[in-house]
Amino acid sequence: MSVRDVFYDDADKYWQKVPATVDGMLGGFSHISNTDINGSTKFLRKFIRGPSAKTQSHRALDCGAGIGRITKRLLLPYFDYVDMVELNQDFLTEAKTFLGEHSNRVERYICCGLQDFTPESSRYDIIWCQWVLGHLTDTDLTDFFKRCRTGLAPGGLIIVKENVAATVKRDFDEQDSSYTRPRDELVELILRSGLIIVTEEKQKGFPKGIYDVIMFALRWP
Repeated sequence: MSVRDVFYDDADKYWQKVPATVDGMLGGFSHISNTDINGSTKFLRKFIRGPSAKTQSHRALDCGAGIGRITKRLLLPYFDYVDMVELNQDFLTEAKTFLGEHSNRVERYICCGLQDFTPESSRYDIIWCQWVLGHLTDTDLTDFFKRCRTGLAPGGLIIVKENVAATVKRDFDEQDSSYTRPRDELVELILRSGLIIVTEEKQKGFPKGIYDVIMFALRWP
């Protein structure tokens, strides 16, 4: 098995042991969920609401969707339809219960790792990637971004919301097999893929002692 295969296999094994709950999705930090959703909502609304909005709100994609915490609380309130892509089939199965009456507006429950996922052409107004890109190698991350280009509808955006390391070098979590990249390293990968950073904003209100979290709105030239 290659180093790359071990990297992804270890992550898959970790998430198979995680309970399909909000607390499981957030690694025991469910108490930050409301603050997270509020910050994301404020950031998202800039692009889909108001006279200067250039992005439609027909369909969004939730990447690394888990049981649908972001789908339910952030995306479905603003989009007609949402697709969820998630590596763990158990999470997608639980999502249908977790979403309740809202599940009928989730059109696709896609069981796939992002390293293997290619979005349908021009399908999404927003591709939302949160706390998942650390599970991709550098090459797979830039390749994923490039594939997302065809998946965006006119005026569409990729939103990235990720932890950033305070150190010069990335942190590697051996438990869940993921990287936490420094902000500058993440930006370099974004730009390498050909994307333009429209807006960048730090999440406010999280407790001290955890990673800073930065939101990026990205578009193609």
